[in-house]
Amino acid sequence: MLAWRTSPAGFPVAPSVEEWAALSSAERAAVAAALPGEVTYVEMAMPELELHFQAKIRALDALRGYFSRQRIRIYLAAEMPTYYPAEPRFAPDLFAVLDTDDRVRDKWVVSAEGKGLDWVLEVHVGGDRRKDAERNVARYARLGIPEYFLYDRASSRLAVYRLASPEARVYTAVLPNHGLYESRVLGLEVQIDHDRLRFYAGTALLLESDELILRLQEMCDAAQQRREEAEQRREEADRRREEADRRREEAEQEVARLRAELERLKR
Repeated sequence: MLAWRTSPAGFPVAPSVEEWAALSSAERAAVAAALPGEVTYVEMAMPELELHFQAKIRALDALRGYFSRQRIRIYLAAEMPTYYPAEPRFAPDLFAVLDTDDRVRDKWVVSAEGKGLDWVLEVHVGGDRRKDAERNVARYARLGIPEYFLYDRASSRLAVYRLASPEARVYTAVLPNHGLYESRVLGLEVQIDHDRLRFYAGTALLLESDELILRLQEMCDAAQQRREEAEQRREEADRRREEADRRREEAEQEVARLRAELERLKR
């Protein structure tokens, strides 16, 4: 059976398209399972910083929550080993694949999944910027990834690239519209807002989990306050009604007393 090979640098490489086509179903499954589901520190640009971690996790959180609520089939993953045929593996900060089941995976093997990545986000904080701004721009376009977003956290800049057609293998830079960059793949618009990426569906901001929890808590608190105010109004209305009943009863008693006194005087 064909085993996965290694690159000149010693990193795993998935079988080529021709090699994959020559394998049986069982052999393909075995090769896909054997490919390592992690990357080494040597392959990564630099140790992950908190700024880098927060940027990608916040983006993943906002996107995952939105697409889950919209019941859209999409697979999202961060730092997952990705194997294109006969290519050195890589692990994007964040990627999306449309029309795909959101099940647990430890790697993305293009030949086994039947499709490549649709959208990639890389976050640059420090180190060699050319890796993200030059080499990845060329590589992701050559691999046919439709959209590539590069968030330079250090300089608070966003660069967006798109393939002009499915056959294109060189990116075209996407220009912002009033600060918003369109992602045709995700059907969203993206911009930098202070220290994070923000995603919009139309004019609606995609909230992150902590923001959504806070928003729901505020709504719950407001609803609770309205309930308590309504209860207070009901209790006040009950008191007014009880007071009105007491006064009516006193008035009826007074009328009865006066009538009795009038009858006594008539006699």
